[in-house]
Amino acid sequence: MASMASPSLLTPFSVHRINPLLFSHRRRRIAKVSAAHFAHLKHRFFSVAAVSQNGVFSSPETAKSFDFNSEQRIYSWWESHGFFKPNFDQGGDPFVISMPPPNVTGSLHMGHAMFVTLEDVMVRYNRMKGRPTLWIPGTDHAGIATQLVVERMLASQGIKRSDLSREEFVNHVWEWKEKYGGTITKQIKRLGASCDWDREHFTLDDQLSRAVVEAFVRLHDKGLIYKGSYMVNWSPHLQTAVSDLEVEYSEEPGFLYYIKYRVAGGSRSDFLTIATTRPETLFGDTAVAVHPEDDRYSHYIGSQAIVPMTFGRHIPIISSKIVDKEFGTGVLKISPGHDHNDYLLARKIGLPILNVMNKDGTMNEVAGLYSGLDRFEARKKLWKELEETGLAAKKEPYMLRVPRSQRGGEIIEPLVSKQWFVTMEPLAEKALSAVQRGELTILPERFEKIYNHWLSNIKDWCISRQLWWGHRIPVWYVVGKDSDEDYIVARSAEEALGKAWEMYGKGVEVYQDPDVLDTWFSSALWPFSTLGWPDVSSEDFKQFYPTTMLETGHDILFFWVARMVMMGIEFTGNVPFSYVYLHGLIRDSQGRKMSKTLGNVIDPLDMIKEYGTDALRFTLALGTPGQDLNLSMERLTSNKAFTNKLWNAGKFVLQNLPSQSDFAAWDALLAYKFDKEDSLTSLPLAECWVVSKLHLLIDLVTRSYDKFYFGDVARETYDFFWAEFADWYIEASKARLYQSGNPSIASVAQAVLLYVFENILKILHPFMPFVTEELWQALPHREGALIVSSWPETSLPTVASVTKQFENLQALTRAIRNARAEYSVEPAKRISATVVASPEVRNYIAKEKEVLALLSRLDLQSTYFSEIPPGDANQSVHLVASEGLEAYLPLAGMVDITAELQRLNSRLSKMEGEYGGIVARLGSSEFVEKAPEAVVRGVREKAAEMEEKINLTKNRLAFLKSTNLVSDAA
Repeated sequence: MASMASPSLLTPFSVHRINPLLFSHRRRRIAKVSAAHFAHLKHRFFSVAAVSQNGVFSSPETAKSFDFNSEQRIYSWWESHGFFKPNFDQGGDPFVISMPPPNVTGSLHMGHAMFVTLEDVMVRYNRMKGRPTLWIPGTDHAGIATQLVVERMLASQGIKRSDLSREEFVNHVWEWKEKYGGTITKQIKRLGASCDWDREHFTLDDQLSRAVVEAFVRLHDKGLIYKGSYMVNWSPHLQTAVSDLEVEYSEEPGFLYYIKYRVAGGSRSDFLTIATTRPETLFGDTAVAVHPEDDRYSHYIGSQAIVPMTFGRHIPIISSKIVDKEFGTGVLKISPGHDHNDYLLARKIGLPILNVMNKDGTMNEVAGLYSGLDRFEARKKLWKELEETGLAAKKEPYMLRVPRSQRGGEIIEPLVSKQWFVTMEPLAEKALSAVQRGELTILPERFEKIYNHWLSNIKDWCISRQLWWGHRIPVWYVVGKDSDEDYIVARSAEEALGKAWEMYGKGVEVYQDPDVLDTWFSSALWPFSTLGWPDVSSEDFKQFYPTTMLETGHDILFFWVARMVMMGIEFTGNVPFSYVYLHGLIRDSQGRKMSKTLGNVIDPLDMIKEYGTDALRFTLALGTPGQDLNLSMERLTSNKAFTNKLWNAGKFVLQNLPSQSDFAAWDALLAYKFDKEDSLTSLPLAECWVVSKLHLLIDLVTRSYDKFYFGDVARETYDFFWAEFADWYIEASKARLYQSGNPSIASVAQAVLLYVFENILKILHPFMPFVTEELWQALPHREGALIVSSWPETSLPTVASVTKQFENLQALTRAIRNARAEYSVEPAKRISATVVASPEVRNYIAKEKEVLALLSRLDLQSTYFSEIPPGDANQSVHLVASEGLEAYLPLAGMVDITAELQRLNSRLSKMEGEYGGIVARLGSSEFVEKAPEAVVRGVREKAAEMEEKINLTKNRLAFLKSTNLVSDAA
């Protein structure tokens, strides 16, 4: 690819795929074309110095490429000037978004990079639209994750949690938080997040902790919080209940154990064989179930089975449609204390519930002789003894779906435990109604069905966790009283003690429930607790609640989003946000989930170092809402090239503007306005076309921004900048700047270049904030920061007829370029051409003669326009660019006919030899029958391709030989 000064013989859109750095060479050639063009550069260095003197910004005129190291300087500059704070100068409804609080233990991963990018795109766009914009940042205390991290840290020092008091351990956690907790915040800033950091929150802040206690008390006062035994996900190592979100299921090889259960009262050979993956839970069996329509076992229904290894304990044989007749033997053991489905069945029909395990995963006294054994040791010992007693039928390999703790990786145990719960159904009804009434919009819309289904089938929420780090449950018990019945809910220990004295007399003592609340409980209050609730008179709450948008991953629609909606309506009377935007997961280039096991985890900070923040953000924003995004290095490389292209375009624009001291030139340039139709129609064709295309782009991307179609914005802007502005208009502008010799014509091009480029920077700023701000600061006569500049005006005029006219010029240029390439014309060689067209078309094409000559490498003095073909048409290459627009390129001026004939004959001979070999290979029955089908298909495709090339070469030879030039050359 030649420099942008030299037209490409390829299609314009292919230019950037070969060499995006197109502008630097141009400058060297310009010196030869027009030395006057560079006279102003010495003056312009003063403006460059002005840009750079504060140590924040550099200019494309002095920097070869955008320096990623300047990103942090630019970010600090924005923050120090208060640009991230809401500005009410222009009025309007605030745009408010609460950042999903990452875990305080966290380190930046691609999921964070995705939500930061998308939310910052929304925030920066709305800020430029003039809305008071607030993005509230913060972090989550992450009960389980943080406690684990600190326990491991202490263990490395030889300290066990059990060696410490609760207060001592919590103090260690706070010390850790103060030292390491800010890591994730710094990394989020590195991504360019324009949050109001003065409003940053932590879920254990005093204000948020007060909100948590208030929410618990109010829910309890309404009878929506209760304490009871229920099946939960139990972590034996952490010895706490964990949420469904904190359980990950993995496919792992295991065994299916077949065990004989004798039928009570039957013969020694009368037994039912069950299949189970967890034989150790048989000590908790309270029934054996078969399908009511399974004829193999229907005669056993109503009888009793004897549980093996329990000294003859009898359990009923029942019928239930939950039994899968095709699984195992079609007989199911019911262990309500250790299986979610069995638990629900037992509750429904009144079966007893037996728990056979201790909190640490060892077997309890219900397991008899196996008491004290670890659950997996018990499994091995039990199976061995079942084999010895003849009750083990068989063991076969089986792929298990194993529930593991997201934090520690251990296998989770379904366990019935006494916990605190929130009654969800009355809260869910209001949340369902909010979507039905249109008060809440979920994007993409398809997730509404999932949201509705979950809320329609909601279960009570287990909110207690057996941890030391977190919000302590605001419940106190009276010493000496039954803790299940006699407890006090209060906002503080003092209030609890006062209530106890009122109820039981002065002198009684109280102690607080040792459990803490599920981290998701405090997170459910996030949109309003961060704005001051329960103090509804606070300025932030009055100004910014309800918020506008909640953006997060679709995988926590239930665990967080739905709960925020329920709690927001319950405590404030309003849906906490108007929109929910759900992004997908980020996967590797092969569509696989990123994991340390696969070794495919991509660190955003590494990508920022190599490709820059802007390229990473632009890549992530190209995704489709709700759909997973496959991240590849090719995409990042391409978008890094886009950043470079943008920088080089800025360099070209800046180098071709008048010097700062040329006030007359600047007055003329700034006098151009493009907001009226007559101002557009008075422009030359190329300028009118690019401004019209820009105005269409502004309208299109503004609609897409408003609809949250960010991928569409990115793609449309990318295509306009690269395929239209850079590949076509910048090239066309060189005819005005360097070859017209007319300052007024050059001024038009300068004005259009500046106008289009500055609007491109505005449109791209939400996606690529750093490079766009750097370039904006380099533009002369631009006051203030791009981040707070006004969004481009919409509904600006366009001239539709010009689009077709310029497309004809493009088609003609492409046709000539393709012909040059086809005939291997030297890139630097200028050729003759006769353009044949109707008077109307010929008129506007002829006006752009200089542009056509520059883009197509034509000899300007030998480029003619006519209504009829030239006299030497039979000795020319005939091109049809579009209907009514043709061109004739004299062969004599393009190639040495004799040399070209020799080259083509040599090429034809070589191709025919290769083709003959391929045909012979395909003619061999041994090859066709024995070679793999894909190989044979490939050879056939190669033969067809070779045949096409041979025919093209023959046609070209025939054409060359048919001209009079052949005999003349001979």
